[in-house]
Amino acid sequence: METKQFTGSPEDADLTRADSLAREIFSDVANKWALLIIEFLGDRTLRFSELRNEVEGISHKMLTQNLRMLERNGLVERRVHPTVPPRVEYTLTEAGQGLRATIDGMCNWTRRYLAHIEASRRRFDG
Repeated sequence: METKQFTGSPEDADLTRADSLAREIFSDVANKWALLIIEFLGDRTLRFSELRNEVEGISHKMLTQNLRMLERNGLVERRVHPTVPPRVEYTLTEAGQGLRATIDGMCNWTRRYLAHIEASRRRFDG
């Protein structure tokens, strides 16, 4: 699979600038719900209710807000089928799949260091 490279202005990607688009994107996707939605969508296409069942603890409102944000950022594609009632499905775009590779790494890191983090928290809190 070939990855498309999109270019913008250097200012938009400058992480040192408070007004950069990169920081806005980080703010959008660096929340637990967005990360979990991307991870659970994976290579699948899911309906809203299926996704809500996968992401335990997420409210209808939070799932809706995060899916809209992910769609706005081009990470999730929303497909509406003209049925009664309408069937709406969500899938990751190519950019979403690219981010998923990073999220998979974060999930693996969490599994690897979970015991270490728990022990550190006990020491710190004790």
